[in-house]
Amino acid sequence: MSELNAITVDVVSDVVCPWCFIGQKRLDKAISAVGDIDVHVRWRPFQLDPTIPPEGKDRHEYMLAKFGSDERIREIHARIEPLGEAEDISFAFDAIKVAPNTLDAHRLIRWAGAASEAVQNRLARRLFQLNFEEGANIGDHAVLIEAARDAGMDASVVETLLPTDADVEAVRTEIATASRMGITGVPCFLLEGKYAVMGAQDADTLADAIRQVAAAKARGELEKAG
Repeated sequence: MSELNAITVDVVSDVVCPWCFIGQKRLDKAISAVGDIDVHVRWRPFQLDPTIPPEGKDRHEYMLAKFGSDERIREIHARIEPLGEAEDISFAFDAIKVAPNTLDAHRLIRWAGAASEAVQNRLARRLFQLNFEEGANIGDHAVLIEAARDAGMDASVVETLLPTDADVEAVRTEIATASRMGITGVPCFLLEGKYAVMGAQDADTLADAIRQVAAAKARGELEKAG
């Protein structure tokens, strides 16, 4: 495919955001629907709560402090679960015992992107699955190393890098850049670095946005807009 038939979608997300998992599934559907357009996906970091300590917090206590009551928590989960089912996601909220700090997960996603787009996509999907469907603690280095291996990364390199500060500042800088761009919630799909689609929009909406931006690029209008 020509470059005019190719666009890049930067997905700003946090791997503990259920809407981001739903958004990832819907983006996959949208990409399948626009088969004539070569869509390149890059995962960008965002932390819904960077104040969580590295060891994480008890998730039930964390959710209770955030939402006020078990009833409210159940309402939120009950609203999300059927939306997940529609996207072949089996949310297992009760299995999640730890609210993790996701900084290390985002470092890992960054390294996966340096390997290849396919590896990064596989890793992002795996981290969502681990957290939401398997209840794994994705702040735990052993879990992250295994996820890296599952995605096709060199797990020994990851095992060496995770305990260091490698790319900590780079990830924090990316998150700060997203905030400066006005991104306050996730997911956010940034098309060609110019057009933002906010929230877990349905696949048709995402596909339409991809087609419109690809057409504008083919007409040379994106350069004029820049």
